[in-house]
Amino acid sequence: MISTGMQPHRASVFSPLAKAVLDSFDEGVVVFDPEGRVTYANGQAQRVLESLGNGGPERAEELMPRLARLGARIAPLRVGSLTVGEAVYLPVQPGPKSLADRERQAIVDTLEKTSWRLAETARMLGISRTTLWRRLKAYGLHRDERGGWIEGT
Repeated sequence: MISTGMQPHRASVFSPLAKAVLDSFDEGVVVFDPEGRVTYANGQAQRVLESLGNGGPERAEELMPRLARLGARIAPLRVGSLTVGEAVYLPVQPGPKSLADRERQAIVDTLEKTSWRLAETARMLGISRTTLWRRLKAYGLHRDERGGWIEGT
């Protein structure tokens, strides 16, 4: 099942190991079955699909042109000589690479969503306010002299 709101029409044929491998790709991967239905999308691809505003299941003929405009590559999926679907590989999205960079970006994104309200940010992140304060200090995020927040070094 894909968390983008799209519901596959049949059970996924991917083993947990295959899904783990697809999830480890830096690029987004969307897999279509032979009928053109989305059967799997890794995390990177799910974010792209959500940004495209998918509200429900889309068929390959509707979705692939939109993905192609983003620079996607399309490749047939084969088991031996049997074609079992198609995979669409989306370009690597720029963004944080290390775990610390990802954590920092998640904190900044959440702070922006909450208009930099710390208690609400901590609640949304599932951490204590003390932990949030420690992370803000560690990442060089602090109040300026007027009470606003700035990113420092």
